[in-house]
Order: sequence, then structure tokens, then C-alpha cells
Amino acid sequence: MKLEDVKRLDQQDKLHSYKEEFHCDSNTYYMDGNSLGLLSKRSEQTLLTSLEDWKQFGIEGWTDGKQPWYYMSEKLGEMTSPLIGAKPEEVINTGSITTNLHQLLATFYKPSGKRNKIIADALNFPSDIYAIKSQLELHGLHPTEHLIQVKSTDQYTLSEEDIIAAMDEEVALLLLPSVLYRSGQLLDIERITKAAHSHNIVVGFDLAHSIGALPHKLNEWGVDFAVWCTYKYLNSGPGGVGGLFVHEKHLGRKPGLAGWFSSSKDKQFDMEHDLTHAQTAGAFQIGTPHILSSAPLLGSLEIFQEAGINEIRKKSLQLTRCLMDLISEKLATYNLKIVNPTEDHRRGGHISLVHPEAASLCKALKQQGVIPDFRAPNVIRLAPVALYVSFEDVYNVVLILKDILDNDKQKSFSNERGTIA
Repeated sequence: MKLEDVKRLDQQDKLHSYKEEFHCDSNTYYMDGNSLGLLSKRSEQTLLTSLEDWKQFGIEGWTDGKQPWYYMSEKLGEMTSPLIGAKPEEVINTGSITTNLHQLLATFYKPSGKRNKIIADALNFPSDIYAIKSQLELHGLHPTEHLIQVKSTDQYTLSEEDIIAAMDEEVALLLLPSVLYRSGQLLDIERITKAAHSHNIVVGFDLAHSIGALPHKLNEWGVDFAVWCTYKYLNSGPGGVGGLFVHEKHLGRKPGLAGWFSSSKDKQFDMEHDLTHAQTAGAFQIGTPHILSSAPLLGSLEIFQEAGINEIRKKSLQLTRCLMDLISEKLATYNLKIVNPTEDHRRGGHISLVHPEAASLCKALKQQGVIPDFRAPNVIRLAPVALYVSFEDVYNVVLILKDILDNDKQKSFSNERGTIA
């Protein structure tokens, strides 16, 4: 693949102009949007609007501001719902992945008799496993006995067959990532959900590495619940407020962890000590919304509405394909191994490379203006995000990596992770 080839792809790209919507350093190739997305100019403006509402209206900003705070979580849920194939009432912007996971586990995990186990996986991000173990212990159960972690045969990917084989009448709930953070593998959500429901198992997914990168059909597939963060592909900013989905068949259910904002909107200020919870996903909120961490998402989601998640997915697949092809073509003689699935239907929005000097290579890349992501012990993650990465960017990143390897520039750095890997 030559430079003129990638330039032609950029000329044909329907989303190419959206790069101008983001604050991109012209001297940097940002390939870490799967950890923290870049700031868009619209997100900057909607954050400033909420600050202006606070300045101008004070407490009246809850109802009278340009972006009323009292209904912001619901508005964001409505704007998010098309990205995951949900109905607006099934989605709410609130909390974080871990707090939302605690809420939904407290709501849906009801061990009874022999049906008391939870299926997860051995490759999941640690915080999900921490939450599961905590919930088991709150029920007086022991994780070593009641948590089933499906193992990987290659340490990077999971087999849907192995996941399904772990299902039986002793399992109460299943929680898996939609896309594995380490390898970028996209699981077959529909197939897993159907199999789990045939065993009467409640199904939840963590969409952290898929929401904003690819379309979902959570309502159609019958997924019971899902959680996600918004600071990766959704570009809401560091610590941006998370989100959750609860299938319509469960709406009206009492939240496991009740709180101030679990209330029905029209009853919330009656100050009654018996909760009248919302009949929407809003019931699974707990505390007061974090407005200044939610407001940037208003601007970001406008971009998604315009660009369309299907177009974003189309370009994302083209970008990751281009990146893999260039690595195979130009770096074949080096000890780099692509460990993410290469098939389009099994690949999320980032690719994962394994190299024994992965940590030092990431440091060398940063010195050369490329922002990658390292995951211990030996994984380099590269995420060419469709909204602000071009095909020429991908081409140049591979050339920079080739130059580093050609000249052993990584040898100037220790092969140990930094504080933030």
C-alpha cells in the first residue's frame, strides 16, 4: 500500500471533515481514543453552556437553563439509544461503569437454591470482576466457588462455544464485555444472549469498548442490561458520566440500590420516605447527576447523530483493516504479532499487537508524536478512531513504528509501564 492509496481513501471518506470538529494536535497522531477520546469543539461549547447556565440562573438552572439539568440524564439517554439499538426509556446517563454495575447486579442477581453462580471471563477488565466478587460476598457466597471465569486458550480471545458450555442450571447471571479490552475481539452478543436465556440466565454486557465504535441491537437481541463509560469512543472527557441500559421487559422493576434520583420525576420533591421509583431506566440512577461531567456528551452525541453509527463502523473497519495490512506489509520481519481477530464481524475498534518490548516501543512512539496505549505485559493497542483519524494518519503511524524498529530506538527506554499505562 502506497501513500497515494491512503490519500485516495481519505478523498472518498464521507466522515473526513469531522476531524475538523476535534481539537487535534497537528504534530500528534492520536491512537488512544479507546482509552480517552479527544475533545470536540461541540463538547467544549455544551460544557461552557452549562457553566453559563449556572452563572446566569443559579439553582434555577435545574429547570430554566438553556440545557436544563433536571432532565439532562434522560435527554442523553434518548440521544444514546440509537447507538445501542435501544428505546429511549431503556437508557439513562448516570454513574460510572462500576457503580452502574453494582446497581444492576444488586437488582438482577438474585441467587436462589442451586442457581447462585455468575459467569464472567478470565480476560475481563479488573473492575468488573471486583464488582462481581463484592456482590457475591454481600450474599454470603465465595467467589472461588460461585464465580465461573471462562478461560482463554490463547490469553487474548474467548470462544463463544466455551462460554455457552459453561452455562447450566446453577448459573443465575452472566456478565461479559462486548469487546475485549486487551485484544479488541467482538463477541457474538446475540448468540450468547440467546443461549443464556435458554438456561434462564440473566444477561449483562459491558459496552466500554464498543459503544460509539459499532452499532448494537440490545433491545432486539433481548439483552437484560448493559453498562458503559462515555469517555472513550463517545468523547465525553475524563471521568465523563457513564450510562446503563435496562431492557423494556424489566422496566418498572424496583432498583436494587435506591437513591434520590431513582424517583419518578413528578414525585421526587414530595419528600416521601417511601420511594416511588421511575418506570424507565431512570429508576436505576442513584445520586444527583454530575452535570459538568455530563454536559460535554450533549455536544459529542450531536456529532454521532449527524455522522451515523453505521458510517462510523464502516470507516472504523476500513481503518483497522488498513492498519493491519500496513503492519503485515511493512513490519513483517519484526517480532510483532497481531492478536486481535482479523475478521470484520469479530473485530472492535482497535487492534492489538504483541511484542516483547511493547512498553518501550510505546514510549518511543510517544517521543515520535504517536499516542498509543500499553497493556501489561506485552500489548500495544492502536485505535484509529473514525471521527478524527485519517487513512494517511494510519500510514504515517506505521512508518514511524518501522523507523523505531529499524533503528532500535526503543532501546533508549525501559521496558516497564508508566504510572498510567
